[in-house]
Order: sequence, then C-alpha cells, then structure tokens
Amino acid sequence: MTWKIEIENIAGIYEGSAELEPGLNAVKGSNWQGKSSFIEAIKTGLGTAATLTEGKDHGSVYLQTPEKTVSVDLSRSNGVVDVDGTPYLETEYDIARTSLFACLGEQNEIRRAVREGKNLEEVLLRPLDFQNIDVQIADLKSEREGIDSELAQAKEARKRLPGLQERVTQLETEIEDLHDRREEFSNASGSEEQSTSVQSELSQAQANRSQAKSQLERLDQTIERVENRLEDRRSELESIDIDEDDTVESELEDAREKRQEVNRALEMLQNVYSANELVLEEDHLDLITTVNRELSGDSVVCWTCDSTVSRSDLENRLDALGEKITEKRAQLKTRRDQVEKLEARREERAQARRRKRDLEGEIEDLEEKLADRKQSLEEARDRFESADERVETLSEMVDETVDAIADVESEIKYRKAELKDARTELDELESRADQIETLEAEREEIQREIEELRNRKQEIKQQARDEFSDSIREISERFETGFESAHLTGGFDLVVAREGREANLEALSEGELELIGFIAALAGYESFDVDEAVPILLVDGVGSLADENLQTLVEYLDKRTEYLVFTTYPEHTTSDGRTIDPTSWSVASRDAIDAD
Repeated sequence: MTWKIEIENIAGIYEGSAELEPGLNAVKGSNWQGKSSFIEAIKTGLGTAATLTEGKDHGSVYLQTPEKTVSVDLSRSNGVVDVDGTPYLETEYDIARTSLFACLGEQNEIRRAVREGKNLEEVLLRPLDFQNIDVQIADLKSEREGIDSELAQAKEARKRLPGLQERVTQLETEIEDLHDRREEFSNASGSEEQSTSVQSELSQAQANRSQAKSQLERLDQTIERVENRLEDRRSELESIDIDEDDTVESELEDAREKRQEVNRALEMLQNVYSANELVLEEDHLDLITTVNRELSGDSVVCWTCDSTVSRSDLENRLDALGEKITEKRAQLKTRRDQVEKLEARREERAQARRRKRDLEGEIEDLEEKLADRKQSLEEARDRFESADERVETLSEMVDETVDAIADVESEIKYRKAELKDARTELDELESRADQIETLEAEREEIQREIEELRNRKQEIKQQARDEFSDSIREISERFETGFESAHLTGGFDLVVAREGREANLEALSEGELELIGFIAALAGYESFDVDEAVPILLVDGVGSLADENLQTLVEYLDKRTEYLVFTTYPEHTTSDGRTIDPTSWSVASRDAIDAD
C-alpha cells in the first residue's frame, strides 16, 4: 500500500525521494527545505501541475502506487514546459476535480476564493464542464430514437397479429375445401390411370407457371426499387463538393500556435498584474520595498528600477498593465474563434470524404445487386414461358373434369405456398411483438439516465451545500470558532452567522477563513466523489492556524482520505503517522525556492 516517489528538478527540488504510507504523512522541515516543492512533485505525478525547476531544461517524477506506476518527464523548449508520459490521472474531469478538491495548497482556488470573499459557484461546479453532459444526453437521445423505431415496429406487429392469424385460419379452411373439391372431381372422372397422370402433370405445370409469374412480379418490383435507390445515391454523390484546399491543416496548426502564444503572454501579464495588485490593495508595499511616508503623500522606491515614485504612479502603471491584459484577452478570443472555424472546416471536409466513400461503396453494391436481379429476371421469364407452353399442351389433352381437377390442384399448391408464407410472417410478428416489454424497459432506463444527467448540476449544487453545512457542524464541535454557523446560499454566496446575525467575512480571522476554505473544498471533494479518482489529499501552506488547531484539522482531514500529505514546521506537533524528513533532498538555493 506504499506510494514511492522519485523527484528530479521539480519546483525547488533538484533530487529527492520519499515514501507515503496509508494515513498521515507529515513533511516536516524549516523554510526553504523543499516542503511545498514536494507537494508540487506529487501534483506533477498526478497530472495537476507541471513545475520544472527554474533554470533547468529537464525534470521528471516517477510515482509507484499499488494501482499503477507512472513516469512524467518535463522539458523546457522556447520558454514553454512540455509534458511527456502518462500521469496518474488520465481524464480532464479527474484532473479538474482533483486539482480543486484534493490539492489543497495555499493557492488552491477554493481556499483563495473564501479568503477573498468571492462567490463559490463557478469554482465549486467547474468539474461539470468536463463531464460533457450535453454530449452524453445527445448520445442517449440517439439511442432512444433507435429504440423508439424498434418499439413502433413491434407495436405495429402486435396490431397486425389478429388479422394475420385470421388469414392463416382462412387459408387452412380454403385448403381443406379444395381437397374436398378435388376428391369430388376425381370420383366423377372414373379415376382412370391415364387421366390421373395427365392431371398430375397439368397441375404441376400450372403450379410452376404460377410460381414463375409471382417471381417475375417480385423481381420487377425489386429492380425498380434498386434502380431508384441507385439513382438517388448517384445524385447525392454528384452533389458532394469536397474542399481540396490543402492549406487547412497548416493554417490550423499556425492558428493554434498563435493562440498558445497569446495565451502564454496573457497568463504572464495576469500573474504580474495579480501579484502587484495584491501588494497595492493589501497595502503591503513595505514587505518588498522602501516606503517613505510624508505629509504630502507616500513615496515608494520601485522594486524593479530602484527609482522613487508615488503610489499613484504605481497604480497608473498597474492600470496600464490591466489595459494590456484586456487587449490580450481580446486577441485570445480572436485566435480561439479562428481555430474553431478552421477545425469546423477541416471536420466538414472529413465528413464529406467519408460520405463520398460510403456512397461509392453503396453504389457499387447496388450495381452488383441490380445486375444479379436482372439475371434472375431473365431466368424467371424463361421458366414462365416454358411452364406456360407446357400448360397449354396439357390442357388440350384433358377434358373439362381433368381440367377442373388440375385447377384445384394448382390452387391447393398456391394456397399452401401462401399459408407457408403467412405462418412465417406470423412467427416473425409474434417474435417482434414479444419485444415490446423489453424495449419499453430499455427506453425507460435511457429516459431515466437522461433525466439524471439533466438534474446532475442541480443535484451537485444541493449536495455541495449539504456537505458544507454538515462539515461546518462537525468543525464547530472540534474548534472554538468566533462564528456560530455558516452556510452556502442557493447562489453559492458564503454566509457566516455570529451572535445570531450575519457577520462580515472581513471580520473573520485568517484562521477562521482557512477552516471555511477547507470545508468548502471538502464539500466539492464529497460531491464529486474525488476519492474514486485519487486516494490522496495534499495540504500545504496552513500558516494561520495555531499548533493545536492545525493538529485538529489534520486529524479531521485524515478521516476523509486513505493518504493525507501535509507540510508543517519542526516545532509543530503531529499526530501518529509517518514523518518525511526533507533534509536529505538536494534543493535549490534560498533565492530560487518559495518559502515553505
């Protein structure tokens, strides 16, 4: 049940390895020893991150678990980190729900949204975007249409059963009556041997002629249908116009590259904007530079060029950067639209080619079938003419009585052939009608699945709110928080109650906000069954909780997952579990690694 991980050039770790055991795994170390980098390495192996060490061109994570062994290689090319190998998580849906609800680092979007007092609906329900619910519904509808068609045929068969059963009974009665008439004619003719022989031959010839005539009629109808279908398919084939422009692929590749370039530039600008905006909004300029506070206004030493500027100058520069971000977003939308148009164009051409191949194959089959039916028609015509001549010859040899007997014999054979066909059709209709209950059950099941998919989002919303409320109650029993209760509204706004009234989120302590952030993440963890995708929770950057509260939180989280990995400092108390010592790892310098 051990997880083994080997790390090379991931985040701030040049080289290192560790083992994770079921239960609690505490990564305990001082600042800049690679604790957060170890979490990033696990995320890289899972597939939710790809953090290559700054200044390194290659890195890798080898992850061996009881379920599978994965190897992920990172390489830097033209400033872009490429990922090679198959991570632990293989689908976008699993990556999305794991990243949001199981990778609970300081920058986790759920925790950050709670700290910033934002609405939680978009981030909590984001994994639904990767479930392709509309595509699943469309597939089920298509399957339902097929069943509806079969069900309609089965019901039509059930309607036709009484009439066909009546037809079978009628034919059986007619055959019995014909046998009686034949017996009467035979008695009247004196039962002479010669008359019997001629009569038998004439009956056979008349039967052969009737069969040949019926076959001629059926073949004429079949040939007409095949010719009509062949004409339709040829017309459709001629109407297909395939765009043979070979530049689509190159244009699509170029458009994707340009879209990626704009996206990377936008991400870079957004990161710079967010970091500087946070420093200005939180009034933490003195953390990164020198602030001269004067009566005429504060002046700041720019942390990039070392020149002295006013705070308004910095804000103006930040606004200018925001305008650049807006421009890049517009460019990105344009690039995305261009890629979508080119992809649609390529798909239309592929569909036209597939349809052309299908039509050519169908036309070839129809031509072969038409030639075969025409050959059969000639053979049937020859048999009819031969039988007709034979009937005329024999008819001249028999008297009225023998002729009448031959007619009866021919009618008997014809009616027997009809009876055989009617019984075969009756068996087919009964078999088809017997499928009604099965088809109706299948249709009800598909309809139920469609309704479940349609209600999926609403059910997830309700479950997430319920899970949040249940966890808040459990937390209230374990922690002495300054608030009485909390819940998510129908619109996923966070509401906290203190002394019987709604409290301002800004009035909560950092520790209280952290607890609520974890509760919100766990609500998504339970609602989207994240434990089915990955049996691990990663916790990092919980610096605002006291030692006792941190230990209580860890014990609470440990009950929710098979493997819990969290980072902590040497002076903090840890519950029973495995302690991972990072001092044996080779890590980057203090200037190149984030503070753990």
